[in-house]
Amino acid sequence: MDTFEIEGDDFVLNGRPFQVLSGAIHYFRVHPDQWADRIHKARLMGLNTIETYVPWNFHAATPDSWTDSGHADLDRFLRLIQAEGMYAIVRPGPYICAEWDNGGLPAWLFANPTVGIRRDEPQFIAAVTTYLNRVLGIVAPLQIGNGGPVILVQVENEYGAYGDDASYLRRLTDITRSAGITVPLTTVDQPQDDMLVNGSLPELLKTGSFGSRAVERLETLRRNQPTGPLMCSEFWDGWFDHWGAHHHTTSAEESAAELDALLSAGASVNIYMFHGGTNFGFTNGANDKGVYQPIVTSYDYDAPLDEAGEPTAKYWAFREVLARRSAVPVELPAVRVPAPTFSVALDSAVGLFSVADRLGTWSWSDGLRSMDELGQYGGFALYSHEIDLDRTAVLEIGEVRDRAYVFVDDSPIGVLARDHHDRSISVPAGRGTLSLLVEDQGRVDYGGRIGEPKGLIGPALLDGGALQRWGVLPLDLRSLAPVAAALDAGADHPRSLSGPVFARGHFSLATVHDLFLDTSSWGKGVVWVNGFCLGRYWSRGPQRTLYVPGPVLNPVLNEILVLELESAAGAEARFVAEANLGHTDF
Repeated sequence: MDTFEIEGDDFVLNGRPFQVLSGAIHYFRVHPDQWADRIHKARLMGLNTIETYVPWNFHAATPDSWTDSGHADLDRFLRLIQAEGMYAIVRPGPYICAEWDNGGLPAWLFANPTVGIRRDEPQFIAAVTTYLNRVLGIVAPLQIGNGGPVILVQVENEYGAYGDDASYLRRLTDITRSAGITVPLTTVDQPQDDMLVNGSLPELLKTGSFGSRAVERLETLRRNQPTGPLMCSEFWDGWFDHWGAHHHTTSAEESAAELDALLSAGASVNIYMFHGGTNFGFTNGANDKGVYQPIVTSYDYDAPLDEAGEPTAKYWAFREVLARRSAVPVELPAVRVPAPTFSVALDSAVGLFSVADRLGTWSWSDGLRSMDELGQYGGFALYSHEIDLDRTAVLEIGEVRDRAYVFVDDSPIGVLARDHHDRSISVPAGRGTLSLLVEDQGRVDYGGRIGEPKGLIGPALLDGGALQRWGVLPLDLRSLAPVAAALDAGADHPRSLSGPVFARGHFSLATVHDLFLDTSSWGKGVVWVNGFCLGRYWSRGPQRTLYVPGPVLNPVLNEILVLELESAAGAEARFVAEANLGHTDF
């Protein structure tokens, strides 16, 4: 039986000191058919371990549901790591941050305001116990002592930046041990004295998260933990992007020098990220430190493997550093042959308003109800109110979360944007239906605004008077069959796109391979290929392409469906050879 333990200042594998050389790959950001490829390339770079978070909301969309198959098959992911001859680190939270929607915490947790999130509160602990027992029921049989790859499990995540409830951390530790986890348990915090003290317990191994000044920060970690292995369990080698900001990159040479300094000090490492992947669907998070900033679809992170799984300059620089300490495989990653550029006509289109009633069920109430109150935890909702105005009036909304397209009788009159702090708009005189199409652009993943409800937050006032009798239609975009039926029944053949509109095209491929969809000529929206949601695009940038994983494509017939919310000059989809994530000046 293999063993992995902490002895003195070392990790010890089967009785011998072991330096953990890990890279982060989030199974939930990579198509399952590409997991093995990304893991293999990690070993070829010289790593011996793969780390992943586990997002609670990815596995439990509702309190009574649980998914651990397909894209959520953690068991398969861990077994593929083992098949590559590597070890695994699992970080199940319950909070993960990770620039992921709501930091991984399910939105339904917040429906009851008495639930004490991330503290020793009975309702929260009961929910966390159910969650951890499910996740750790997958992990426990795959620990190294049971013949599996798992050597470390993390408790919570950067808790010292959030709170100091030691009894909560003890509860999580007890739940983890009771679930059969026997490998060493860790915590991670930024290397600040208060965070390291508040975010851990004496029986847990403290690790650090940083990307620079490695030696100095290891000294801070050692000052707070006199014995035990030194480890940076989030070595930041890049950064994430927001819509409307620049694309972040970091120097491969400088990152490699920091990695070299870290390893030369005898520390173990988890490179965050080794391969970032993609925020497919509506899974991206957001930040809000006074201004709401939703995160883009790409999670490329300027990592050693780019979003499409191809080695970057950072890959080769890191491989050189790792090769100084241990033998790296002679095999090198195969070179990808770029796909040819081609265009596809979006030859049928149907307005969203004409199919909206088939995408959900209306509910009516006096006053505004949030999307969360209706069980809609992502995507879009349509709000409606009947008006009869003899003059122009001002509509005021308490708060818009996060972007509302405003219409009267399906004619656009403006946009209310959370990131611009918009809360009011002029409504013209007349009688008709006032509609607001609201997009949840991603839940805040860090800080005090985690868990806030989405949609329109009341009150709603018209020239200062309260508006009652609102209808809300949550749009269910998990199945697009109603849209397909409308397109099949005889939709428009557009020359341009005026949103909100669904537009569709078809194409075939001589060879199935990864593609990049050029979105630079479109406004704002969402794209599906063969029913798989690639995620959001926005002319605001910096991201100008969407990654299309090869496994979602077919050789004979493929369908692309676009929901354009604003406008596009041409009705075509253009596929290009390379990703365009925007200019770089970081």
